[in-house]
Amino acid sequence: MPGRDPGGTTRNVIVTVDDDAAVSRAVARDLRRRYGGEHRIVRAESGESALGALREMRLRGDQVSVIMADFRMPAMNGIEFLEQAMDIYPWARRVLLTAYADTTAAIDAINVVDLDHYLLKPWDPPEEKLYPVVDDLLQLWLTSDRRPVPETKVIGHRWSARSSEVREFLARNQVPYRWYDSDEDEGRGLLAAAEQDGLRLPLVITPDGSVLVQPSDQDLAGGAGLSTTPSARFYDLVVIGGGPAGLGAAVYGASEGLRTVLVERTATGGQAGQSSRIENYLGFPDGVSGVQLTERAHRQATRFGAEMLTACEVTGLEINGSSRTVRFSDGLEVSAHTVILATGVSYRQLDAPGVADLTGRGVFYGSALTEAAGCQGQDVYIVGGANSAGQAAVYLARGAKSVTILVRGSSLTDSMSHYLIEQISATPGVSVRTSTEVVAAHGSDHLEQITLRDTASGDTELVDAQYLFVFIGAAPRTNWLDGVVRRDERGFVIAGPDLAPAGQRPDGWPLDRPPYHLETSVPGVFVAGDARAESAKRVASAVGEGAMAVMLVHRYLERL
Repeated sequence: MPGRDPGGTTRNVIVTVDDDAAVSRAVARDLRRRYGGEHRIVRAESGESALGALREMRLRGDQVSVIMADFRMPAMNGIEFLEQAMDIYPWARRVLLTAYADTTAAIDAINVVDLDHYLLKPWDPPEEKLYPVVDDLLQLWLTSDRRPVPETKVIGHRWSARSSEVREFLARNQVPYRWYDSDEDEGRGLLAAAEQDGLRLPLVITPDGSVLVQPSDQDLAGGAGLSTTPSARFYDLVVIGGGPAGLGAAVYGASEGLRTVLVERTATGGQAGQSSRIENYLGFPDGVSGVQLTERAHRQATRFGAEMLTACEVTGLEINGSSRTVRFSDGLEVSAHTVILATGVSYRQLDAPGVADLTGRGVFYGSALTEAAGCQGQDVYIVGGANSAGQAAVYLARGAKSVTILVRGSSLTDSMSHYLIEQISATPGVSVRTSTEVVAAHGSDHLEQITLRDTASGDTELVDAQYLFVFIGAAPRTNWLDGVVRRDERGFVIAGPDLAPAGQRPDGWPLDRPPYHLETSVPGVFVAGDARAESAKRVASAVGEGAMAVMLVHRYLERL
């Protein structure tokens, strides 16, 4: 791979292009003699092939420090080549190889392509005429500190909804990436290297140089090396959902010897994974971020042998005798003796004119961590009165001009923990407006203003707002269970003693024994966490239910 030694260490690249094969070999030979230990020397015999090599190296994140081109080349002369090379590696130092007859053209090229040096052929001896020039150029390049980063690169537009979703997906899946705005020089350079015109964004470039244009979540997962397909067809336990309940179930299931696979549609962590700081979780007196807690639980489950699938959307559950078959949106399926439903909940959509059109362009559901950098010096509004809203407000207040929490009720005390209410009161720049709701969002390509309504008086007010974060309601992701598992009128899964009045047998229950505590209307299918009807909606209780569900799974398997 150009730019990397056999051990995998990145080396700077020096590129030379000359259509005369003998001269090309001579240049490369002299450069390798002096710089081959620390640099990779890449040579080409045409401008077109050299541009192709440069594009590949840019996409991989290789570091090109010097580009040397012969002036007299057919089809594309050296100046024309360097003009295009500048778009790919704008900070590489540029040298034109010329004969005496071409010195005027070389001098003109200083203005055309910002030429660093022109070198007369022949350059013998290289110790006097070649190496001092290259030494100086390498030193200049090193001190400029404008080298590309060997990470996943995301090129998009700040107010593109899908660009925001891609960044959120990578961040929540612990994939290091660097963001490039398509309107800025670095972003335009990467688009040129990928031979894209910027009309189809976002563009994602993986560390190996693969280009993903408007990728799906599954494309992103594959490019990042995340597992998206099951390794087996049958398991002891399938856990659906990677929030605290699902992670707890995966840890306990795998640690107790069950062949366990966890299936997650977006990223492990659920809503808790988006929390900037959880301060009331047992064992963390100084608090822990949702990302930290999720990452540790993910590693723990993997260490015990649980298989973790990402970007897999479950669309169906079938009961086939003692087997439970889980179907995915891509047509794949897995079967198991038992299933734990830990699908959690999603934030309810804010039903107000303009909100849907501006979602991802100033209006976000959750996502406070990913968008925090853009909130610096901005007026931020948060809709919701639960802990997630309070945690986001405290976090965003570090850099935002102002943070306003909008609550429809008369106070925060009915829905938010006391410790968070005290933190909000003590945090400068955060204010709470009770009895207030958002009735409209306004903006052209991004959010600019919102209309607020006082629920008591009915008065409305138009305010400037660059960011609106929504943390309202809890909508369970259980529609795909319709007709299979009993749910309440809001979609939450009913389990255990809630399936029938005390002492009565649930309708359609096929076994002699009553359902176990977290068992659904289908034997061997359990539910844990926020998706369960009447659950506590807290991280600790979700983890506990995940562990308890595994205990009941064992009890169920013993009686098969």
